[in-house]
Amino acid sequence: MKRYGLIGYPLTHSLSEQYFTQKFIEEGIEDCVYERFSMPSIADLHEILNSHQDLRGFNITIPYKKEVLAFLTERSKAVEEVGACNCVKIESGKLIGYNTDVIGFENSLIPFLKPSHNRALVLGTGGAALAIVYVLQKLGIEFSYVSRTATIGQFSYNDLDASVMASHTLIINTTPLGMFPNIEDCPAIPYDLLTPEHHLFDLTYNPAASTFLTKGKQMGATIQNGQQMFVEQAEQSWRIWNS
Repeated sequence: MKRYGLIGYPLTHSLSEQYFTQKFIEEGIEDCVYERFSMPSIADLHEILNSHQDLRGFNITIPYKKEVLAFLTERSKAVEEVGACNCVKIESGKLIGYNTDVIGFENSLIPFLKPSHNRALVLGTGGAALAIVYVLQKLGIEFSYVSRTATIGQFSYNDLDASVMASHTLIINTTPLGMFPNIEDCPAIPYDLLTPEHHLFDLTYNPAASTFLTKGKQMGATIQNGQQMFVEQAEQSWRIWNS
């Protein structure tokens, strides 16, 4: 039996196990299983690797996309350049790291882009944000991070005034705010300053319409959740594991 899985903490929001289990059923794949490994600490990965010798690969979600780098034997070019990993292939005892978030985000964002979406606000500074920024740079879209504290090249949420909001019409939420089960939460941006010129992308896909997206839609902004990105990166992971 070939085993695959997902590491992170917590994993109550994730639909990865459901997705791959359904994929195996629909495609008649009978020698594979996919499961969730909820880890309060990245150090728990040692035990998972030791106790599951049949593990062929795994995905990584919040909050370990940067911390997992220390476990890798080899890294893809994207992992080297992004500084984060969300997919590992285990081959001959080696842990080879990839970043499929990059492909998932780029492929799902491009159909929604307009010429006016030339400056972006990236909410959050974690491992997922690094993949998003990598794609924005590739597409020639200027960006600024937004976090609780302002630093060079990074706004605080209190800095988001009318001028900043008007000049940044692409807003991407990479934080877990609003993710199941805490669906009432949302990033503290000034939603009243959103317009139909804005496009909001939430990496969250559970729930399908987060509070962040719902508030944006109420102001006329176009919205997009992370469902397609999730599917794209999952399928890319599967191709990597079976290449």
